[in-house]
Amino acid sequence: MALYQAPSFEALEKLSRSRDADLARRELVDPSRNRGRGAQSNRSGRFEKQVREGFDDGWSSTEPMPAFETIEHMERAKTIITTNDSPDIGFERSINAYRGCEHGCSYCFARPTHAFLGHSAGIEFERDIYVKTNAVEALRAELGARNYKPKPIAMGTNTDPYQLSERKHKLTRGILEVMLETRHPVMITTKSALIVRDLDILTELAKLNLVKVAISMTTMDHKLSRKMEPRASSPARRLEAIRLLSEAGVPVAVFASPMIPAINDMELERILDAAAAQGAKSASMVLLRLPGEVRDIFREWLLRHFPDRVRHVLALVRDTRGGKDYDARWGTRMTGEGPYATLLRQRLDKARERYGLDVKLPGLRTDLFVAPKLEDKQMSLF
Repeated sequence: MALYQAPSFEALEKLSRSRDADLARRELVDPSRNRGRGAQSNRSGRFEKQVREGFDDGWSSTEPMPAFETIEHMERAKTIITTNDSPDIGFERSINAYRGCEHGCSYCFARPTHAFLGHSAGIEFERDIYVKTNAVEALRAELGARNYKPKPIAMGTNTDPYQLSERKHKLTRGILEVMLETRHPVMITTKSALIVRDLDILTELAKLNLVKVAISMTTMDHKLSRKMEPRASSPARRLEAIRLLSEAGVPVAVFASPMIPAINDMELERILDAAAAQGAKSASMVLLRLPGEVRDIFREWLLRHFPDRVRHVLALVRDTRGGKDYDARWGTRMTGEGPYATLLRQRLDKARERYGLDVKLPGLRTDLFVAPKLEDKQMSLF
């Protein structure tokens, strides 16, 4: 198997002297195989009994290994609405019609969940996509339960509801159709311009104060965007989506996330300025999070794209996490601590005030809910 080497000997030599030197010795996938992917490796999941590791044995293959193509796995979900009681998350209920995400963000906090499926949190998280084919059917059943009480349901909390598989399966659109039918409130977070496909439904939901949308923006630089989120919509298309949603009366916020020290943090004000110009009404931000396997996947991404910044970026990250790579405590995991994190929050506050984004989107109504009509499978005796 071909090995990917660091771009220069000097960069590799510097890295070997740092406490992240083990990265220089780890196997990274040949870039030609993972074109359009964010992860640089595909190590076995942490729950697997056997660990597979490729290495160069000196016998070069006569034929190049194939690229990592997307594999869709069809599954039927027992339930579709999940709940959480985390005090620092602004929702209690969520829906994820897909598991895994092709957008390929190396920093995605959802990557470790793929290990529960027997997959790698690396390339397989982006390649092996699970499609919950009965998502719409399951939603109707749960909303139709006699004891169901409506609360806003968030979409895009784990994986993007408008990732590439949605173009074919249209599960997100089907879910929104049920939301409109039942007058149920819904919140959407995405970094895909595909959301404008459903503008007809979103407009009707907005008229009833049943929807709000957050568009995630990480950078205004097209080249950097292709590195950070290889298969997501370009920054220009996301800004256009903000404009179209706003013009249609759909409340839109910009989500400047994640802010990565020394990579895209300098663009915070620029992102908010551009989003406000297109009609965004609110703004928020999350600092880079590196839970579980994400830490190593992100480090490998840095090694490939920014080998000269590896030590600097990781040092700043640790400064915001009490000297660790990640701090999972509620209340601080999203914002971090220390001088750098404090300065970033101050910049956010001032930019929000400057561009008129210092308001929260209005709350959604729950009093309009109408239970869906379910097919009665019980046969009549008469």
